[in-house]
Amino acid sequence: MSRLFSIFMIGLGGYFAYQNRYRLLNVLFGNAILRRVVVSSVMNFPGIRDRMMSSVFSSGTSDGRQ
Repeated sequence: MSRLFSIFMIGLGGYFAYQNRYRLLNVLFGNAILRRVVVSSVMNFPGIRDRMMSSVFSSGTSDGRQ
């Protein structure tokens, strides 16, 4: 019974987190220390880092934008 209750509570918490996801992101990125930790952890993923660097430092208009 307690396992079923735990699964239900995790699901309920996930539902409320999804409903308030933008508010949670604003709180998360509103704090400078947390923002630095989140951005540095995301930039440790090679695929995300490469995509970000190629879009920031692109040398031409290969995708049609100027």
